[in-house]
Amino acid sequence: MTDKSIDQIMCLAPVIPVIVIDRVEDAVPMAEALVAGGLTVLEVTMRTPAAIDAIAAMKRVPGAVVGAGTVLNPRMLNAAIDAGAEFVVSPGLTDSLGEAAVASGIPFLPGTANAGDIMRGMDLGLSRFKFFPAATSGGIPALKALAGPFGEARFCPTGGISLATAPDWLALDPVLCVGGSWVVPSGPLDPARIEALAREAAALKAS
Repeated sequence: MTDKSIDQIMCLAPVIPVIVIDRVEDAVPMAEALVAGGLTVLEVTMRTPAAIDAIAAMKRVPGAVVGAGTVLNPRMLNAAIDAGAEFVVSPGLTDSLGEAAVASGIPFLPGTANAGDIMRGMDLGLSRFKFFPAATSGGIPALKALAGPFGEARFCPTGGISLATAPDWLALDPVLCVGGSWVVPSGPLDPARIEALAREAAALKAS
């Protein structure tokens, strides 16, 4: 694990790449390209059989802070921790996952889409959340409304965000960073393109 808090991790770069990886052999060159472009926080979604080995491989890249995304339950949480994940991200928040994540001590970014989700997280002592799916959960107006009653909460909106729309999200005071899959396009690995996309994303600024 890492000695960084989730707050520190969210502030390392304005965009966290959301990575779906099918081939373990792509992990290191992909991570190297992202870090070279200025994006050091990497979220490897646990949607594919390659994810666990990819996390372990990416951790060997200097400068990379590698976490696991799409963590759905305590079993997946433990698998991510065993692989060396330095933080975990979930699309939603359940009591069992939240309690296990807090007990483990790993930096945790649970998904929220409404006030009840945020209150459930705050009951666990959490104040940093993923707002997901951002574009289809009401977008910026919804996050503004949700953030009002929860002044200490800070967010990483994810889902449907692009290079064009990211600045609007990052301009919001409660937003520390955004998650984006556009930085790592699907298809054959192209490290030069990924580095260029990462450089564009890293140039964005949070509020």
